[in-house]
Amino acid sequence: MGKLSSDDVKHVSQLAKLSLTDNEVKKFQKQLEKVIDYISELNEVDTKNIEPTSQTTGLTNISRDDKVISEDCLSQENTLSGTSKKHNSYFVVPGILEERSDK
Repeated sequence: MGKLSSDDVKHVSQLAKLSLTDNEVKKFQKQLEKVIDYISELNEVDTKNIEPTSQTTGLTNISRDDKVISEDCLSQENTLSGTSKKHNSYFVVPGILEERSDK
């Protein structure tokens, strides 16, 4: 695997909304390179006679049926009573998505 650049690490940290120092970037650059190298070893495994699968346990539909238990439900009034920031019947929260100018 090729070397992971510090810009790659900074980009991933920005996507995760993490602030990293230069020392942390160097540290995580080395760690991520090791992880990627380890995962790339899977390319060396011969899987041509292996049947593709997305489920390995053989279990099907082990979930319980959804049931509404009315005494466990909060009323809309009780739900919104703990916040001062609301509009109609919705919580008002800070925005987390930003428009990118590089598109």
